[in-house]
Amino acid sequence: MQKITLRNGLLGFLLLGGAALYTAQFFWACSPGNGFAETASSGGEYLGETACRSCHEPEFKDWLDSHHDHAMEEATDSTVLGDFSGVSFSSKGLVSQFFRREGKFMVRTEGPNGELEDFEISYTFGFFPLQQYLIRFPGGRYQCLPLAWDSREGKWFDLQPVEKFRTDDWMHWTKGSMTWNSMCADCHSTNLQKNYDPVADSYQTTWSVIDVSCEACHGPGSTHVAYVNSKAYKKGKRAPGSFTYLTANLDNRAQMDQCARCHSLRSQQSAAYDHSGHFMDHYLPEVPRPGLYHSDGQISEEVYEYGSFTQSKMFQQGVKCTNCHNPHSLKLKAEGNDLCGQCHSKKTYDTPAHHFHTIGSDGAACVSCHMPGKVYMGNDFRRDHSLRVPRPDLTAAYGTPNACANCHADQTAQWLADAVVKWYGPNRKPHYSEAFSALYYGDRSARERVTQWASDSLQSGTIRALALWYLGNAGASEAERVVADALKNKDPLVRHTALGVAAPFSKAYRLTHVAPLLADPVLAVRAQAAFVLSDVKEDEIAADQRKAWKEADKDFEKVLAAQADFAAGWLMKAQFQFNRGNFAQAEEAFKASLARDQDYTPASTALAGFYYQQNRWQEAEAFYLKVIRRDPKAAWAYYDLGLLQAENQKMPAAEANLAQAAEISGNPRYYYNWAIALQNLGRIKEAEKAYLEGIKRSPQAEYLIYALAVLYYQQGDLKAAKPLTRQLLQLAPSELQYQQLAQALGL
Repeated sequence: MQKITLRNGLLGFLLLGGAALYTAQFFWACSPGNGFAETASSGGEYLGETACRSCHEPEFKDWLDSHHDHAMEEATDSTVLGDFSGVSFSSKGLVSQFFRREGKFMVRTEGPNGELEDFEISYTFGFFPLQQYLIRFPGGRYQCLPLAWDSREGKWFDLQPVEKFRTDDWMHWTKGSMTWNSMCADCHSTNLQKNYDPVADSYQTTWSVIDVSCEACHGPGSTHVAYVNSKAYKKGKRAPGSFTYLTANLDNRAQMDQCARCHSLRSQQSAAYDHSGHFMDHYLPEVPRPGLYHSDGQISEEVYEYGSFTQSKMFQQGVKCTNCHNPHSLKLKAEGNDLCGQCHSKKTYDTPAHHFHTIGSDGAACVSCHMPGKVYMGNDFRRDHSLRVPRPDLTAAYGTPNACANCHADQTAQWLADAVVKWYGPNRKPHYSEAFSALYYGDRSARERVTQWASDSLQSGTIRALALWYLGNAGASEAERVVADALKNKDPLVRHTALGVAAPFSKAYRLTHVAPLLADPVLAVRAQAAFVLSDVKEDEIAADQRKAWKEADKDFEKVLAAQADFAAGWLMKAQFQFNRGNFAQAEEAFKASLARDQDYTPASTALAGFYYQQNRWQEAEAFYLKVIRRDPKAAWAYYDLGLLQAENQKMPAAEANLAQAAEISGNPRYYYNWAIALQNLGRIKEAEKAYLEGIKRSPQAEYLIYALAVLYYQQGDLKAAKPLTRQLLQLAPSELQYQQLAQALGL
């Protein structure tokens, strides 16, 4: 998906990921009476797991009663774990009741209009450590109840315990964020076909098997069963359909791409998964960028395992999911440190000489240091799969988490970092997290190191893609050569990310380096190439590339169709139409995006920016004010409104809105613009204070340091200006404007 950013007279390009939700699955015969219908795949028919059992009894027994087996089930006495005996549960001032009526499982809770209503539970969703419940709504939707059953503690709890959402908010349980069809279904059933109708805004979702059955991973079984019953099989001859997908001899890349369908944070690229082609013909995984992960690549939001594990040295050395997990039962293959002892010598690592903790203690467990975790969905503890060495020194420098602090919360990050130096010495092997965090927090000198990580062929595609993302986010113009190389990389995630970075580059650059990817073998890459070239006219495309250009446009339309029930899908369409110069269609798509989620910030930002760039000042200002009324903490709206007012010489109003933006968000750039407004109003002392607050939040932000140094120079305070200028020369000694300031100060 794409996110629109504003200012500088154009709509820019940044990558924005989609979502896949919590994973688990079971078998049931579906009928139209349940709102679903059986379907068949063009690659063969789905037979259900009982067809596999006769030949694969051990695997079937492992799968039975697993998380995949219980991913989704009809709500019955044998599947519902929650207490529906008439109990009440109170959260955020709302009292909900769980009861039975005529044998059905019922809940009385807040409905879409804010009134208490009775809802029937149709399906269970998962079973441990929590079980969720699905309720049928009009338009073929099934909504996930926000109240879940804690199957470990035996109690009801609220999945959203802090914030109370308005009933018209996308995050309310009756709205899009909790719609099973688009947010959950693809990973909880076999051969799921979403079947969204954007005109009717409705679903006719189908499945072949209700849960994650054998065929969810191995593909439709009919051709395989036919082969097993054929003469060719009896003679030991192979034939088409002899083997299913995801067999035991896959390498770690191929296996990971299969598992990543559900164990990654990703957006949908095709209408439905059919086991054909590459992973990225169907899904686009997120790079582990800030906002989803911490700046060093550690997990933050609910991001699943793919983005972490593909950062790890284990992955780069060929380790795959099934080295640690039984693929059918999903259980670990060994307990405790014995799991790591499969590959790592226990004599070397499972000893106080390595971990400096008492044998058998939490601190002596490999996972405590190398796989710290976080609780998601209220009670589900999940471990970070990047398998990294704890770095409390980076915590001290950048505030990133470190595993040591999970046990030693009473100590400072510096105390922990000193302990690591005492045990292991002062030197650390180079790690991408150092360069990425430094660049993210404003150290421009880190660009060269990030560039090296982007170019390092020994690194995984995820690390190289993330390095490219950082370079693009930093606006590093020197990245053009690196991006040109990355566009030819064998990993499609690297190519796709490089396309996003190349989007603001000159048309000539893109026609040379991006156009060849219009014929890329992977759908997500072709579609992204079409998007990045959406401002190019047909006669500007080389004659031998025009067919691919038109076909890639069709591929982009397929991606838009797959995401038509998301606000982000319509936003992507709006930006494409804007780039094509189709402004009426762009405005219509912007509004369609907000119709699906009126609080979707990227769409609000984009529509306001669209008005701004069309010189529709009054509409832009009115729209910002509408956003602020709806969300008084929308810092970006205050900020953009302030910039708009400043451009229209409404400086007092601009200053007030920029002040609000800075104080709400703490964003250093907001403080910079606020200080500029204060300077324009002659409020010099207040401007100085704003600059200093911004520098406090981002000590190496050159634009803030330079602006404050110039302020001091203009005020004749050379004593205050000189140390700031020396700092600038240390950060960027070749920068001409810093040299000129130094010369003016006599340095």
